[in-house]
Amino acid sequence: MLNINDLHFRYGKRSPLVLDGVDLTLHDGEIGVVLGTNGSGKTTLFKNILGILRPESGSIRFDGEDLLKMKRSERARRIAYVPQSIHFGALSVFDTVLTGRVSYFGYKAGREDEEAVWRILRDMRLEHFAARNVEQLSGGERQKIAIARALAQEPRMLVFDEPTGNLDIANEQLILSEARRVAREKGIGILTSLHDFNQALELGDRFFFMKDGKIRHEGGRGIVTEDVIREIFDAEVRIVEIEGKKIVINGGGKT
Repeated sequence: MLNINDLHFRYGKRSPLVLDGVDLTLHDGEIGVVLGTNGSGKTTLFKNILGILRPESGSIRFDGEDLLKMKRSERARRIAYVPQSIHFGALSVFDTVLTGRVSYFGYKAGREDEEAVWRILRDMRLEHFAARNVEQLSGGERQKIAIARALAQEPRMLVFDEPTGNLDIANEQLILSEARRVAREKGIGILTSLHDFNQALELGDRFFFMKDGKIRHEGGRGIVTEDVIREIFDAEVRIVEIEGKKIVINGGGKT
């Protein structure tokens, strides 16, 4: 379980706070979606969780352990990152996924590391891509490879920063489906940011609305309302229910 308490961060001593007392809890196997405008603090929050940035004050704990006191390699075994923009280099799919094991083997991979990679490739139905140059794959396929590489770290949690931002609709659905499968089958918590409300409602179990470096609202699907979206995004939307599912329509008004 990830537990963040009263987290503060600023980029310079005299700069304004970018994170201003953030509290967040996410359980194993739960998918949390962070929603907010650009500049609300989402990416900065993720970078603090991952250890890329260090908070001014507050705590970040995982299963009761203090992430702020861990070495990068130790943290990587607990929380893995899947970025939006992925640049692998001209490696095979197998070797790309193997790089996710660096926190375990250091300089040279062993048989256990290679077996772990094959197991992940089989689980994700990617074994037939093993020898392919990852740069020659489609955007959705590369995103799946990024997830596989993150899973090679054997983490308890994944952090996604806008995982569908550069994908077409078919690949968006592919990645959302894969994220749900990983969370449900492996019990891995996922924390992600998304701009699309309907993708968020399709994927998420818990929702965190950020504004001005604070989480203003959090909860299950019931927290996603027209009033909350208006407050956080200064945007008018209409929420309707179709076949038992909430749908967010831009622009508000009557349909």
